[in-house]
Amino acid sequence: MKSLYNRMFGQYWNPVMALVLAGIFSAAYFGLTGTVWAVTGEFTRLGGHVVEFLGGDVSGWAYFDLVHLEGSTFARSDGWIVWGMLIGALITVLLANNFKIRTAKQKRRYVQGLIGGTIAGFGARLAMGCNLAAFFTGVPQFSFHSWIFIVATGVGTFAGVKVAKTKWWKGKPKLMKGGPAPVAKREKRIVQPYVGSLIGLLYAGLIVWFFATGKPVLGIAAIFGAIFGILIERGQICFTSAFRDLWLTGRTLMAKAIVIAMAVSSVLTIIIIANYGMTPITQVASIGTFVGGFLFGLGIVLASSCETGMMYRLMEGQVLYLFVFAGNLIGVTLLAYSWDHLGVYNLLVAGGEKLNLITAMGPGWAIIATLTMLAACYLFIDLYSKHKRGTLILPKGEKKIAS
Repeated sequence: MKSLYNRMFGQYWNPVMALVLAGIFSAAYFGLTGTVWAVTGEFTRLGGHVVEFLGGDVSGWAYFDLVHLEGSTFARSDGWIVWGMLIGALITVLLANNFKIRTAKQKRRYVQGLIGGTIAGFGARLAMGCNLAAFFTGVPQFSFHSWIFIVATGVGTFAGVKVAKTKWWKGKPKLMKGGPAPVAKREKRIVQPYVGSLIGLLYAGLIVWFFATGKPVLGIAAIFGAIFGILIERGQICFTSAFRDLWLTGRTLMAKAIVIAMAVSSVLTIIIIANYGMTPITQVASIGTFVGGFLFGLGIVLASSCETGMMYRLMEGQVLYLFVFAGNLIGVTLLAYSWDHLGVYNLLVAGGEKLNLITAMGPGWAIIATLTMLAACYLFIDLYSKHKRGTLILPKGEKKIAS
């Protein structure tokens, strides 16, 4: 039993396994509820609630009619996906004895996290979804907007890496006095697994209460939210890392894992759609999709985290990601205001249209086109990695890093 516990929580899981499982559960969640795994839509609603709490009136904001602001976050299935992810990640962090308050070494990182989070939040909602709603649900839902978003995010992260490498962004490194700092011994925080177990029991009780009181949709969302939270934390799933590692060093493990997981989820989703006659979720493909995807990619690199990475790192006790989260809320709220008040919709989105591959070419060709696109992404990742490693200047005798 102890060895099983150590395998589960003594080390992180293979990201390929964690992402494939996330893809399977994402398809299953759609099959059960008809909705998808996403977070920034709920972040936008939370931003609206904050504006209302501060005395503002958002009743005339057209974007909130689009994302449906009605009710409380605790009465929405999307709300329990978000809270479930945070709670699930926290439980596994505690069971792994990994919670610790960590502050950034450079104070400028907090400002950068806020700026990056704001840009990413604005871009995500302009494109009608972040990495989850485009990569993990948009592609398997066969919404063409996700193809545009993937390309734009790649370009945005590449630009973000260029910015993040500059001296004015990195700042001056802090020099250690008196030689290297001693290696700190791992603290024995034996209480954490007990706290994690208690939170898990209380959360399970909440889920039972949802079903017992006739709220099965909330119960299902709470279950899947926790599963997603566990998987992203145990697999250390971060789309920022996937792109940044590829552009900087040619490391491909996370990027390839994401592509494989999207392929698995796409196959399962087409089976669900074909057998149960469900309607796939389709978003508008427009200039705004590309602009939003670019801003999202740029922002997540500047913030050092996408939404999934931000959520589990926040639960680990990393203070920086409070600022990233605050930036996300600011960004999505700014977009919601700008949508009609500053003409963003008319300028970037109005000329677009919803295009679903199933409707356009039929289920068979839709899955073939999707898998072909993902195979092309996988091949690009592999070829770019080999190119990047071929340009690295390594010290004599040093071996190249394996992907």
